[in-house]
Amino acid sequence: MTGEPEIPEAQDIPRIDTTVPHSARVWNYWLGGKDHYAVDREAGDQFAAVYPGIFDLARLSRYFLGRVIRHLAGEVGIRQFLDIGTGLPTADNTHEVAQRVDPEARIVYVDNDPLILAHANALLISDPRGATAYIEADLLDPDTIIREARQTLDFDEPVALILMQVLGHVSNADDDAQARAIVNTLMQALPPGSYLALNESAVTNEANAKATALYNESGGAPYYLREPEQIVGLFDGLDVLEPGIVPIQLWRPDPNPFGEPADVGVWGGTARKRD
Repeated sequence: MTGEPEIPEAQDIPRIDTTVPHSARVWNYWLGGKDHYAVDREAGDQFAAVYPGIFDLARLSRYFLGRVIRHLAGEVGIRQFLDIGTGLPTADNTHEVAQRVDPEARIVYVDNDPLILAHANALLISDPRGATAYIEADLLDPDTIIREARQTLDFDEPVALILMQVLGHVSNADDDAQARAIVNTLMQALPPGSYLALNESAVTNEANAKATALYNESGGAPYYLREPEQIVGLFDGLDVLEPGIVPIQLWRPDPNPFGEPADVGVWGGTARKRD
């Protein structure tokens, strides 16, 4: 990809800043998407020069999302999903995976990037028997997310809260108090039988930690790596599903003739809110 992305009616979408990298666009570049600018590709390549495994990390995180949604929709029977920090559309978005299981599944996406808003129509191609909606809101404002999500989701029925590689944008200072508060606020609004699914990058991969520190100097929104114990702590008070909070390549892996994927230093899991 050498040209710039074609943005529908971009002149009507405010605040698209192409002078500094944006995490959603950089992530899209690592996933092999087409919705990014030169500044994002430059930042992504600089990151990859220090940590070449970032492309594997992005793809393994996407595969983890797919397995989680298949499990929750197919084996658990969840029919509602609140996906915060969804990023730009690529292959196998949450609604596509869930609606393969049940076309009546309802999905709400949440993000706060104007480029994602410009591409919202791509996210909103739902099976007509179900529903897909997009909310422009900030993870730091969970009350707004809850209020807006109620317009599409029935909070009297279980909801799966999806947080993939997004809490890294919340400071990990003060014993992760802010991230824990956000997760708690969101989960408290959901009924018993709801689920939390998340993954986050850990400090265990030294190359990733070094590349992340350099990226945080680029002018983009900083990303904070966590200790594995901090990631586990985000599930406090919930019943964690087997095999626990683990490196994501070990979470209910699909059959793979090529052997076990590399450890990219990302931990994640899924847990149920108690009755």
